[in-house]
Amino acid sequence: MKHDPYISFLTSIQWGIDDTPPPDVAQADWLLEQGSMTRRFEQHCRQVTIHRCREGYVPASAIGREMALLPACDSYWLREVILYGDGKPWLAGRTLIAASDLVGAEWALTSLGDQPLGKWLFRGDVPVRDYIQLGKMNSLWARRSCFRPSGKSLLLTELFLPDAPLYR
Repeated sequence: MKHDPYISFLTSIQWGIDDTPPPDVAQADWLLEQGSMTRRFEQHCRQVTIHRCREGYVPASAIGREMALLPACDSYWLREVILYGDGKPWLAGRTLIAASDLVGAEWALTSLGDQPLGKWLFRGDVPVRDYIQLGKMNSLWARRSCFRPSGKSLLLTELFLPDAPLYR
């Protein structure tokens, strides 16, 4: 799997940015979206595609500060992707879930292939989301959410890239 430079930004996002001007109304509408970001992107292009950059189990020591937001476990399933709208990179995404939580329906997370997470996560009822936390990486907006599929913790980090409709 090819490494994308935007993926390295996902662990450098500054969260809880009180001294930064807030997003404008249009940007906030994107950043606080409660539904599937994939579906929202599909309304702004002909085709949403995904490029998987990294996927697999990683030891707890490899996830850094995010470990405080997830249940303690020896290893985690990590998936890092770039979502494209009509061939332009719109979003870098990072999904983390404790390996011990990959039972039942959540096992499917290990075999999504080129399917966006949103297609799985929003396949039925709207999943429980604990919060949306906003952040920035340089001039790019980001958000992070903890979802609770079947009561399990899934941490999703999304960095909106320069070509994303959020900035139009």
